[in-house]
Amino acid sequence: MIQIEPILNELARWFLLPVLAIICLVFVYALYAAGGFITELVLRRRPGHRGPLHALLARDPSLQPRDIEIHISRELEGLRLATRTAPMLGLVATMIPLGPALAGAATGQVASVSSQVSTAFAAVIIALVAASTCYTILIVRRRWRIAELRRLERETFTRQEA
Repeated sequence: MIQIEPILNELARWFLLPVLAIICLVFVYALYAAGGFITELVLRRRPGHRGPLHALLARDPSLQPRDIEIHISRELEGLRLATRTAPMLGLVATMIPLGPALAGAATGQVASVSSQVSTAFAAVIIALVAASTCYTILIVRRRWRIAELRRLERETFTRQEA
């Protein structure tokens, strides 16, 4: 009779390296997004600053508010995806090494337990930091874009009515 536990354990271990690599990529993306966010924050504080939606509307004046909302949604999609997937990947990266760590604890292999547990906790910490960073940027950028869209709508309607 085939035992399924060893097969499942091996399959789970195969996922560890790809999950850790994706967590690292999400962390790098969060750093990149933070750099862009800080740049935008500095630019927004300058007098006469016009946001990216003004530039978008200048390139295509026929855009309607719904089109701009779709653009905003598309622009924020990477942050939204990172915010939602990073914690799940952190959980996966935590659970995979805990199986071998528990097995090592049962046989008295303290060094193996320590190595496995430190990998598990490091992965979840990096994933949560990346998710928190992306979430903060997502919330603030969404507010900025919606406020800019409302200003554009007021300016456009004022010009059309005059």
